[in-house]
Amino acid sequence: MQAILLVGGFGTRLRPLTLTTPKQMLPVLDRPMIEHVVSGLGRHGVDRVVLALGYQDDAFRAAYPDGRCAGVELCCVVESEPLDTAGAIRFAYEASDMGAVPSTFLVANGDVITGLDVSELLRLHRAAGAEATIHLIEVEDPSRYGVVVTNAGGRVTAFVEKPSPPAPSRWINAGTYLMEPSVIGRIASGRRVSVEREVFPAMAADGTLWALRHNTYWVDAGTPETYLRAQLDLLDGRRGPAAAGVSGEAVVDPGAVVERSVVMAGAVVAAGSVVRGSAVHSGAVIEPGAQVLDSVVGSEATVGRGARVADGTLIGEGSAVAPGAALSGARVPEAA
Repeated sequence: MQAILLVGGFGTRLRPLTLTTPKQMLPVLDRPMIEHVVSGLGRHGVDRVVLALGYQDDAFRAAYPDGRCAGVELCCVVESEPLDTAGAIRFAYEASDMGAVPSTFLVANGDVITGLDVSELLRLHRAAGAEATIHLIEVEDPSRYGVVVTNAGGRVTAFVEKPSPPAPSRWINAGTYLMEPSVIGRIASGRRVSVEREVFPAMAADGTLWALRHNTYWVDAGTPETYLRAQLDLLDGRRGPAAAGVSGEAVVDPGAVVERSVVMAGAVVAAGSVVRGSAVHSGAVIEPGAQVLDSVVGSEATVGRGARVADGTLIGEGSAVAPGAALSGARVPEAA
């Protein structure tokens, strides 16, 4: 099976980390986010992934010059202008020549890390004779997502993007879809088209859209909270065996405290400092007496002596927090 991976966004919610690195190339524990996504697809039968690129597209090609990622063949296509989610799907499908041998294909959001078994989605898709089938996940607060209402057999009867409370369902679009080539014909060319606001609601009205409710592991790693959670879940064993968070190539002083945190290769955590519930990227320096709590410190950044960064603070690549500073929920540098 072939897949289209949507990775063209600007990653604005993760700025300033994404000012220098596209979101899907940000590290998650020991490798870029995109490798976690692609390896998951590869485990379930996807052997070719088309990257629908836009923002900082050169970073992806530079990282995978041989055209392979996590053992899967890559094809990179770049939009000349943003076409939104459905527009990007049509562009990627046509630019990569996926239609040369028309068949069912998969589409996934590049910041969604999930344990979904694609074969289960495919079984429902084929049994229903669906034009498209989407994965649903149940959440407490569905207001950020596309809410999906289905009948008892799984046919989608309503698709409401980012509803106002009270939502008609807590089952949301989880960002993984199976599609038939006919879906491409539903997407207008030459303009921005949203799959969530235009294509899926039209298909629901036509009775050709189905959905699989499955509460497997799932995280949309596109916000500071969820980007950090994707890493801590690895330490907690929520995605397979518990992983070690501190790289063997990091330098952690015996007098430092590191608890439930990721400290990547080349990072330095000095004496008397505390890193808790956080991610410290490669080459970053946590100076003596500093505290990093529930935050992310970008590569080659410095948290000065005695400083405190907490509550979801993001420190961008190469940035510095002044000695003694106290930051809560901050962005360094402040994102425009």
